[in-house]
Amino acid sequence: MVSSGNFFEAIQTVAEARPTMPLLELADGSVRTYPQMLERTAQLAHVLQTLGVRTGDRVAVQVEKSAEALFLYLACLRAGAVFLPLNTSYTQHELDHFFRDAEPALIVCDPSNADAIAARPSVGLARVISLDAAGGGELADLADDADKDFPTIAMEPGDLASLIYTSGTTGRAKGAMLSHRAIASNAMTLRASWSFSPDDVLLHMLPIYHVHGLFVASNTAMLGGGRMIFLPKFDAEIACASLPKATAMMGVPTFYTRLLACPAFTAAVTQHIRVFISGSAPLLAETFSRFEEVTGHRILERYGMTETGMNTSNPLEGVRKPGTVGLPLPGISVRVCNEMGDPVPPGEPGTVEVMGPNLFGGYWRLPEKTGEEFRADGFFITGDIGRLDADGYLEIIGRAKDLIISGGLNIYPKEIETVIDALKGVTESAVIGVPHPDFGEAVVAVIAASEPPDESAVQAALREDLAGFKLPKAIRFVPELPRNAMGKVQKNVLRKAFADLFTISGAN
Repeated sequence: MVSSGNFFEAIQTVAEARPTMPLLELADGSVRTYPQMLERTAQLAHVLQTLGVRTGDRVAVQVEKSAEALFLYLACLRAGAVFLPLNTSYTQHELDHFFRDAEPALIVCDPSNADAIAARPSVGLARVISLDAAGGGELADLADDADKDFPTIAMEPGDLASLIYTSGTTGRAKGAMLSHRAIASNAMTLRASWSFSPDDVLLHMLPIYHVHGLFVASNTAMLGGGRMIFLPKFDAEIACASLPKATAMMGVPTFYTRLLACPAFTAAVTQHIRVFISGSAPLLAETFSRFEEVTGHRILERYGMTETGMNTSNPLEGVRKPGTVGLPLPGISVRVCNEMGDPVPPGEPGTVEVMGPNLFGGYWRLPEKTGEEFRADGFFITGDIGRLDADGYLEIIGRAKDLIISGGLNIYPKEIETVIDALKGVTESAVIGVPHPDFGEAVVAVIAASEPPDESAVQAALREDLAGFKLPKAIRFVPELPRNAMGKVQKNVLRKAFADLFTISGAN
């Protein structure tokens, strides 16, 4: 499908075969067609070149979600530039690291931030230009006068297409280098695995500064030739009103729990949906079951990360096992290994390792760190702890950094969380390890609950299912667990909040 290595050519081929088809339906009811996308990306690509962006240059983008923002991503690919999306919640101080590390040639931001960003020493020689939430601003004004035809720049498959920084919860964020090959292979695999076609309408309520909303949702829908109901953010009531017009929805687990809590959410509004897909954070088995009970739909859960795109997926046709993230996608190898890199037997926990054309090319300007994360045979060490069952389905237990070592014994938080989450009144839980003068680390359970159970009842329930060394030495109740923009529980925040829970005098 791709004549050179530029992934945009795959999108272009699909678009040219659909001269009248709608691509985006926006919140105001307006529509952007595939031909309009081709014209606008051509105009934006011309502007990029006019502003001095050359092949391989980074374009940093911190703007609200809009059709113009999506087209800017495609224009960067088309012009051979490297797209660098940035979370809209990042502060000026946080942006300094990305600007200094990536050294973008161009920074696109909201007009309200343009002057402040331009004044930051970290910006260096980069040009700063504005793009607002409505798709207006300096960039759009320049594009309006540009040529609507642009010869897509030929690229090699291994050339850099996007630089996406990891969350940095354990230190400075690292830039994952994603090639045209990696993005293209994953999008094509997902389109086939999830059967996306021109008949599909994807309800898109995810941000597009993240792999989930940008690559998994947008790329897959566009390669399928369908359209997207392209809304700025998730709102349960708006989702309920939009679902009857859609055939598919992708979201984080929080989307699904909020839908279940919405009075307007019924089986009737989901009758035209062929697949609900969840990712970016673990889906509770209780949410899976409750969703099926209410709608008759079994949510399809999959597993991926910034550095790899998607690695596994529960099948579109076949058994979707709650609590698992499915089977390896075609062309991708997944194994679970011990600390020495040797595969462990089915059912045994270990570190998840993956290999395939979806893998990133390494961390930007960090060759030593890159080398540490790959095995000699090419497998990437994800840092996730998981186990494969007898049928090859993968279950993610947690992150390696979340592993608790108490009294020399390994404790996997997910095992404890599963028991707590099943208790009446519990919304969700997070189990963390905090410093302890005797055990090294102590298990602490942080519980969000609508009706907090008695602490002794929690301990009693855990005692029935778990060994004594796994029992929490402290339980704390909170209104809700802290989350990042993609809905992942921020255990690093909890560890910091409860770091001083145990002292020499107060240890138990």
